[in-house]
Amino acid sequence: MLPKRGPSPRLLRVGIRLMRSHRTLRTLLVALTITGLVLAAFGAGIGTAWLLFHRGEPLDGEDQAGGPVGFGLFWEAWDKVEAYFYGDLPDTQHLVWGAIRGSLATLGDAHTTFLEPEVRTKEKQDLSGRFGGIGARVSKADDGSIVLYPMADLPAAKAGVQASDILIAVDGQTLASDITVEQAVALVRGEVGSSVALTLRRAGVADAWVVEIVREEIPNPSVEFRMLEGPAGVGYVRVLLFSDRTDGEVKEALSHLEAQGMLRLVLDLRGNGGGLLNAAIDVGSEFLGDGVIAYQVSKGALPMELNAKRGGAYLEGALVVLIDGGTASASEIVAGALQDRGRARLVGDKSFGKGSVQSVVDLSDGSSLHITSAQWETPNRHQISGQGLTPDAEVAITDDDRAQGLDPQLDRAVELLTAGN
Repeated sequence: MLPKRGPSPRLLRVGIRLMRSHRTLRTLLVALTITGLVLAAFGAGIGTAWLLFHRGEPLDGEDQAGGPVGFGLFWEAWDKVEAYFYGDLPDTQHLVWGAIRGSLATLGDAHTTFLEPEVRTKEKQDLSGRFGGIGARVSKADDGSIVLYPMADLPAAKAGVQASDILIAVDGQTLASDITVEQAVALVRGEVGSSVALTLRRAGVADAWVVEIVREEIPNPSVEFRMLEGPAGVGYVRVLLFSDRTDGEVKEALSHLEAQGMLRLVLDLRGNGGGLLNAAIDVGSEFLGDGVIAYQVSKGALPMELNAKRGGAYLEGALVVLIDGGTASASEIVAGALQDRGRARLVGDKSFGKGSVQSVVDLSDGSSLHITSAQWETPNRHQISGQGLTPDAEVAITDDDRAQGLDPQLDRAVELLTAGN
């Protein structure tokens, strides 16, 4: 049996060269992969990140002087900012977000907007009508500190948090001096059943302390209701926001009020800035048995009818609707439909006049675009945007009225409902 022979020196040299080539190729592939991931991450800026990697490349078109339009001018200006600005410069992500906002501003439409991830998350939670949280209202004091106001019988109150306690840190992360209320809320909220550690400071107490709270599902009611004092049989329902829960809450309110002898109703939409279109259609349907609630007019398309659903809970009883300058968007759809269809009279101040439709596009980093894509009109084809709704009975309410606990708009609504009875 012949002994085994090792590879020849020539073969060894060839093998070494192949191994080196393999390592070089592998290194190149890793580098390309990392580069691709970096570019993909910046791509979260919906294409504005292109600007960050193509300094000076021209866009199609000409400027006012007839020269080529390009981002070179942008970088010329930004280089000067980097050279002379006395202060901290934004990171790449915030520069991208700022470029998006600047681009949208050129459209001249205040309702086409960009929301950063924290704000978009809170918006979705608010519109869903429920979220995982600690059950405390959050505000910002004059000195910039974040202040908590716990709600009764919810996790924060049970854990010993008191009104005006100052939030210093969340899960060990100290709050920035310029943090917004929305950002603070986003830090405190989380999955139901998860824990959050809050570092708090209280007036009159020397040292800060940490309290750990288990998040619970916190209902975010969009409807308030009660029977009014005075003339018998007058119920009151206030809709604060049109969320996924609103129609169910309105039905429940009407059921409770009817059980208490409600014969007439005041529907309060003052300060209601809108919400979900479907929720507005559903709520309007509680008072209209059928027919058009609104028209949606899109560019290059025929007007689309938005019709009431059958089976409304309050189709016959007397109804007055309160509106003011804060009544906008979806709430104007409901008020406009009830007015045009002769179902209710409107009392108060002229509404805001926001009848545009925003298509919401969620972006890859959790931010979103709200893009105006259509306009709403009332059943009588009254344009809401820029005009608003004119009440049947215009009644002002002053700061003095509010300070004294007076509500002349509500008083006038009750008068209309009970006149002649």
